Amino acid sequence: MRAPDGRLWRMPAHLLDRILADPDGLSWAVLWREGQELVEVLVGDVLDLDLLREVPRPRPDLPVLALVPYRQIAERGFDVHDDGTPLRVLSATAYQRLSVDELVAALPQGTVEVDGERFSVSDDDYAATVERVIEEEIGQGEGANFVIRRDVVARTTADPATAALTWLRTLLVDERGAYWSFAVHTPGHTLVGATPERHVSVRDGRVWMNPISGTFRHPSDDPDGTELRESFSAFVKDTKETEELFMVVDEEMKMMAQICSHGGRIAGPYLKQMAHLTHTEYLLDGSSEADVRDVLRLTMFAPTVTGSPMENACTVIRRHEPTGRGYYSGVLALLDLDEEGGERLDAPILIRTAHVDDAGTVTVSAGATLVRHSDPRSEVAETAAKARGMLAALGLRPRRQLRYDVQLATLPGVAEDLAARNESLSPFWLAPQESRPDPELAGRRVLLVDAEDTWTQMLAHMVRHVGMVAEVRRWEQVDEADVLDEDLDLVLYGPGPGDPADQADERVVRLRDLLSARLEAGRPVLAVCLSHQVLADLAGLRIARLSPTNQGVQLPVDLWGTVRRIGFYNTFVARPPAGGVSVAGRPLEVAVHEPDDAVVGLRGPGVASIQGHAESVLSRDGLAALHSLIRHALLGR
Repeated sequence: MRAPDGRLWRMPAHLLDRILADPDGLSWAVLWREGQELVEVLVGDVLDLDLLREVPRPRPDLPVLALVPYRQIAERGFDVHDDGTPLRVLSATAYQRLSVDELVAALPQGTVEVDGERFSVSDDDYAATVERVIEEEIGQGEGANFVIRRDVVARTTADPATAALTWLRTLLVDERGAYWSFAVHTPGHTLVGATPERHVSVRDGRVWMNPISGTFRHPSDDPDGTELRESFSAFVKDTKETEELFMVVDEEMKMMAQICSHGGRIAGPYLKQMAHLTHTEYLLDGSSEADVRDVLRLTMFAPTVTGSPMENACTVIRRHEPTGRGYYSGVLALLDLDEEGGERLDAPILIRTAHVDDAGTVTVSAGATLVRHSDPRSEVAETAAKARGMLAALGLRPRRQLRYDVQLATLPGVAEDLAARNESLSPFWLAPQESRPDPELAGRRVLLVDAEDTWTQMLAHMVRHVGMVAEVRRWEQVDEADVLDEDLDLVLYGPGPGDPADQADERVVRLRDLLSARLEAGRPVLAVCLSHQVLADLAGLRIARLSPTNQGVQLPVDLWGTVRRIGFYNTFVARPPAGGVSVAGRPLEVAVHEPDDAVVGLRGPGVASIQGHAESVLSRDGLAALHSLIRHALLGR
């Protein structure tokens, strides 16, 4: 808080004193946020809600803190174990700020006894789960990556609120690079942690998201930092770590495309260096008029803790995790007001966090991102490494004793290697997205059919970029009359998970019927990924499963004489025909990627398709490829 002359007032610590005098008798939060000079202290009333839209508006100088559990994903209609964890709001009745030094000096320093530590899932069982997810989910086309968690469970006889304040002090002293360090106590639920990752922020009509992926584990026995320096450069260049980050950026850009008028821009990559781990990250930003509650709802939850595509990731999590997640992978959401009374939002992801219940059960959850070439034992080690910082604060692991200070971002070659990652990415998402209408396409209407993957939101932004009028609708909300609407110039059938030949899948059957109706009516059609495969099946091409899959890779493909670098997320492909091929009486030209023996494009009179994702950040030539396909489908050239 500032005085009228602009000087910073020193806030009295009496609100913190109230908490310390009766930590279990009040509901409170203590927050240190990245970029803030002062720690925020809230005391308030607790309210449990059903829906995010019910989160109350903050009052001047009295913010609202929402604890959003993972089960809230049910608001979006996605699968989830309902463990009853409440959507809880702490509405501040008192709010003050104080310095970090004041806070650290005041917090308790005693030992909190914690024992009975165990993993909820053993190393061997977790490794077996990794193998199943790779084979049965990624290998069957259910998605590109999935995050499966396991928990460290222990017990304490200490008062949960006092324990949380004690552990918060340790985190403030030992940890580095956290986006938020915090302790929150409400009846039955106490949280304490140091999370590295912002999920979403809203301020002055701008939205930011901050996907973090790729994990470098600092050597545990490295007295002068030599091993750290030598091994880090290999991490920055590692293909698996790089692809993991690109995949989550793609998934969060789908969210940005839903809430931002121009879809969002990408900046980075950057490093997030902590005491035990270093991650790579990007910053996404865009403009939005959406209410902060809608932003929260539409971005539930980060792909870095769920997977992609988001809807199917939730189904996979429910299949392979035996219990609910509680608050793990949900968010804390702080709502306050700016000087003009506009609502602001800052919401970090609830990872690197301990949850303590009234019975003294302490739970620290951690997950690994599983991709097509994950090594099960390495993923086991990653979950243990991600839990280590919080477990050290609990006294269950050695505290990090830094006898050196290596700034990894300044090591020779690191900045150049990070910057080189962007050379292969789509300029459309890296640069300002100024509309460049094609005079022959401007004003034409296109319906995009969403097949349970919000790539269609990114496609819609690219279609609008060339001047078309785009509408996105879920497959269940589209019928034959819709795709035959005389006012529609083009129907773009979108991507989705699953097997394109699965006649038991209602979504695949609907796509097949909708495509057939449009084709038989002689109307222009464009099909992407899953819909491309359905189109190929209608044309009589054989559908096969790739091994290994092309989940999250960039490939140079020859599209009828022009080589385009395109991002691919597919498990199934259409095999090239032995002779001529047609669909609904329309002869088709076939583009083949010979290394995969895969049909990557089809085109004919009023019809075009592509196996890859022109809309992906991995598609360096995506906009040009999509523009060309649209022109072919509509204009024949």
